[in-house]
Amino acid sequence: MVTAAQAVEGSDVVLQVAGLRKSFRSGGTELTVLAGVNLEVHAGEMVAIVGPSGAGKSTLLHLLAALDTPTGGTVYFRGTPLETLAETQLAEFRNRQVGFVWQRHHLLPDFTAEENAAMPLLVGGASRSKALEAARGWLDEVGLSGRHQHRAGELSGGEQQRVAIARALVTRPVLLLADEPTGDLDAQNADAVFHLLLRLHRTHGLTSILATHNLSLARRASRVLRLAHGVLVPGPFPEGELG
Repeated sequence: MVTAAQAVEGSDVVLQVAGLRKSFRSGGTELTVLAGVNLEVHAGEMVAIVGPSGAGKSTLLHLLAALDTPTGGTVYFRGTPLETLAETQLAEFRNRQVGFVWQRHHLLPDFTAEENAAMPLLVGGASRSKALEAARGWLDEVGLSGRHQHRAGELSGGEQQRVAIARALVTRPVLLLADEPTGDLDAQNADAVFHLLLRLHRTHGLTSILATHNLSLARRASRVLRLAHGVLVPGPFPEGELG
């Protein structure tokens, strides 16, 4: 069990998870999704989490991003237990320290690509001009030069996911969490987005945790972990056991 004393701020450990549990009640039944997850992620690592649908990968990422509250256990970010943060501090953590890429892009349909990408900065209080300038820079970096003013519905599925990646990184977060980021894309676009994530991870020195069924993506991560029966098991795994 990791203690707060062991989670030393200033080390290269970005994220620690100690005995993380999550249960849901449905009627008179309690469903345990996470049964004591332990994890330590160092700066610059890319960790792939694999497992069958329903294993709890999305639930785990939501807890790591402080988008949900665990039933038990603790998530430490740079040595600080998230449970000790006030709601305003948690909001700042989610806005500034974590970038999240979902399987579905969740773009706002009536807004342009640059407005969608700028949204975290606008929510965080940045001026519109500075937020849009930063968003344009990230859109260029993800390969969408010339598409800044297109609305979400005018973009292909692969382009929409690129906007979502730009949105996740526009605040220059420390931690990138991606939940099946290529799951809704065809093979060609999935491969392109996968290589883009790898490039951005390396170029910007990110610490990344990806939940994926993409075996190529999982194999090229720093580590592969399988989530099964509510706990994480280290790899490697035979090809047929990954997804």
